[in-house]
Amino acid sequence: MTIMTFNIRYDSPNDGEDSWALRKNELCQLINSYHPDFIGVQESMPNQVEYISKQLKGYAFVGYGRDGEYTNSESVPLFYNSKKHQLLNSKIFWLSPTPNKTSIGWDAALNRITTYGAFLNKKTNDTIHIFNTHFDHIGKVARLNSSELILHKIKEYKLLNKPVILLGDFNSLPEDDAIIKIKNVLNDSYNLSEHKPIGPIGTFNGFDHNMVPQNRIDYIFTQNLKVLTYQVINDKRENQRCISDHLPVLIDVSKNKVVD
Repeated sequence: MTIMTFNIRYDSPNDGEDSWALRKNELCQLINSYHPDFIGVQESMPNQVEYISKQLKGYAFVGYGRDGEYTNSESVPLFYNSKKHQLLNSKIFWLSPTPNKTSIGWDAALNRITTYGAFLNKKTNDTIHIFNTHFDHIGKVARLNSSELILHKIKEYKLLNKPVILLGDFNSLPEDDAIIKIKNVLNDSYNLSEHKPIGPIGTFNGFDHNMVPQNRIDYIFTQNLKVLTYQVINDKRENQRCISDHLPVLIDVSKNKVVD
């Protein structure tokens, strides 16, 4: 089973040669070529979600915008291979002291949300629980408290002994408090991979196509799963420009034998 996290960069009119209109086809080609079971996407505007959902074959998705359902706002949807997996349950919660309603948390600059989905493997009858998130880029307190809130939700949903994936753009380096807090409970797939990680260490390129990224701010954390491989994908467009200002991360996991 393969899982990808991918910040696709929102549809900005100021991106020039890196605009969504010029790179959207190759972005979808990349996803289709790796064909993950699950893709957690960040910074996706409604028109981007609509385009991706039409281009990906055999996928469905859950999630809506951070300003509330039916709003023209960024979302963190979870796409899943609907031929192999059945959606059992899904939730949206805000990264704030009032997670059940549209809200900005702590010192954050923007509303931030997490999309949760529970999925049944139609072949094996195993269930996996996935959280897709995007932490605030300004609020240090918000990032730390967002980590604490998501860990609380894992406990609240009674998932401490279940296979769990937490992925997304955390706007935090590995040594930052927000990441350390998560790693006290969950596993960083980069460190857990049975095979040597493939690709650059970093995941943010800022559309600099000559850069070898060093800053790792996109993560896939796991619980009760064996991580077989870890890869940061640095594929380029035909014109050798970047497909997004972030690189996608892809892992291959299997069921841990100790998990019932």
